[in-house]
Amino acid sequence: MSTSMPNRFGVLRYRDFRLLLIDRFLAPSAFAFSVVGVSFAVLKATGSTADLSYVLAAQIAPNLVFAPLGGVIADRVPPQYVIACANLLVALSEGSLGLLVLTHHAVLWQMILLEAGTGTAVAIFYPASQALLPKLVPDAELQQANAVSRLVMNGAMMGGAAAGGFLVAAVGPGWALVADAIGMSFAVLPNLFIRAAATAREQTPGIFTELREGWDEFRSHTWLWGIVVQYSIVLMCWYGSFSVLGPAVAARHLGGPAAWGAIMAFESIGLIVGGLVALRFTPRRPMLFVALIGATIALPSLALAMLWPVWLICLTSLGVGVAIEAMMVQWNVVMARYIPAEKLARVSAYDVLGSVMSMPIGALLAGPIATAIGVSRTQYAAAVLIVATSALTLLSRDIRTRRSTDTPSTVLRIREAGSEAGTVSAATQSGLSAAAISSDA
Repeated sequence: MSTSMPNRFGVLRYRDFRLLLIDRFLAPSAFAFSVVGVSFAVLKATGSTADLSYVLAAQIAPNLVFAPLGGVIADRVPPQYVIACANLLVALSEGSLGLLVLTHHAVLWQMILLEAGTGTAVAIFYPASQALLPKLVPDAELQQANAVSRLVMNGAMMGGAAAGGFLVAAVGPGWALVADAIGMSFAVLPNLFIRAAATAREQTPGIFTELREGWDEFRSHTWLWGIVVQYSIVLMCWYGSFSVLGPAVAARHLGGPAAWGAIMAFESIGLIVGGLVALRFTPRRPMLFVALIGATIALPSLALAMLWPVWLICLTSLGVGVAIEAMMVQWNVVMARYIPAEKLARVSAYDVLGSVMSMPIGALLAGPIATAIGVSRTQYAAAVLIVATSALTLLSRDIRTRRSTDTPSTVLRIREAGSEAGTVSAATQSGLSAAAISSDA
């Protein structure tokens, strides 16, 4: 669907969406400092890739419990308040770790405990974030809103990753973690002024009933759980071979934290370019597109295994970032349009649970396997498994053939409880219809 550039950024006319963008700038730019800071804080304190595996696994493991619970909470209370609490918890966890590192008192169990706190915050953030954005703009502008939101987020991550890498190289990881805490504290504020209510429901069942309802909705869509299964394996391999072993490769062969920060920054540049592509690009078969992009995630691990020059690894990360971002926008739009609004947060929780529950396994296995067979062999094996899994996903007919023009089971869902008056008015005045949404899907 072709739109003019002013229309593609027309979502900025919504007040609450602009407030959301402030959060999407502050929180990712701050959190990017910890992406570099935590890894090098552990390596500095213990020098062990196995210990780094344990710390990063602790950051992801809370998803197993708190992602579904976060989905229930975000379907019951205004999701912007859930996001504010998550930002505050990250600030407390990363700030505490930063102070321990600066005072040379950080030990492994403390790092594991504090990163588990950060992981808990991330677990409750994701379903709330997925549920909030569709409340702020009309359905017909979801793709533009997702693309603009992620453009801001990825631009912030790019700047934060680059600054974090140089800060770690200049003054050490402790200050990078303190900077993260300060930024996340400021990110609490815009969420307090967003006017979006919880989705109205006639009755509120018990937590376990709501979890079961979300699960039933999740498993009823083959395209949904099929892609989630694919990415659970892809992300397990990627996280272990790239996020865990990557900093060790950078420290030993590529020049240290500055090189790793540059690689992360180029990935973020790719994400920004991918967001610009997503403003115009709508694949005819979005699930086929999403499945194929999974195979490209093998490239950064392969580049590290082959010890390519830093500039070439950066270009690889750039290209993969473009592909991943274009994929993520399509995934978010399809989720928002095909899943009922009153179940979106819970289904999103199962999405993140399924997608990332294997990442702690990848983190825990990466260090010991690399010790046993070598870092490069571990990364080669991960790359092969990523490509093979993505190929097997294409056996699903629902994933191969589902088109963007297919009519959702619920084509137009009025987000009455979450939409501000201006958004509802704009949707009404523009004459939204089932045909309009189908053509824009």
